[in-house]
Amino acid sequence: MAQALIFLAPGYEEIEMLTVVDLLRRSNIEIDMVSITDSLEVTSSHNVTIKADILLKDADFDTAQMIILPGGLPGTTNLLACEPLLEKIKEYAAQNKWLSAICAAPTIYNELKLYHGCKATCFPEFADKLTDAAYVKQPVVADGIFTTSRGAGTTIEFAAAIIERFLDKPAADAILEKIIYNDTY
Repeated sequence: MAQALIFLAPGYEEIEMLTVVDLLRRSNIEIDMVSITDSLEVTSSHNVTIKADILLKDADFDTAQMIILPGGLPGTTNLLACEPLLEKIKEYAAQNKWLSAICAAPTIYNELKLYHGCKATCFPEFADKLTDAAYVKQPVVADGIFTTSRGAGTTIEFAAAIIERFLDKPAADAILEKIIYNDTY
């Protein structure tokens, strides 16, 4: 059973989705790519079609410990229009289960009034939409149950922060070293 669920809506940002999936799987964290459509094949904002692992109706929300939302447009808008997913997000928040999002997608948690003053970040053009959160201009912000990030360019750091949540900082650093993330490794 998957430990994390990442959601694909038509128009998702493929770097933000695939990089997270890749790095979590390299860390032996089970993650399912979940289509919110009636098809496993979902096309990204840049016309890349990816085959999801499962459909939303088959996702195991009871076992998974984290919901992850990639950004992209109209992907974020399409995620926000998916009532069954929004209900599960609210359940996760009520159960203090982890919620992660990147780029425009952190605004979804704001729309649901879930931040309650937690620190969060997002794509700069959407910062004014984080009215329920304390916006922080950092690549990644982890506060309470939330892990948020700014965009495609911060996806590796976002994935590392998620790995750190599931495992620990040495495990996250080990993955960054294996992919030669920066010159410090």
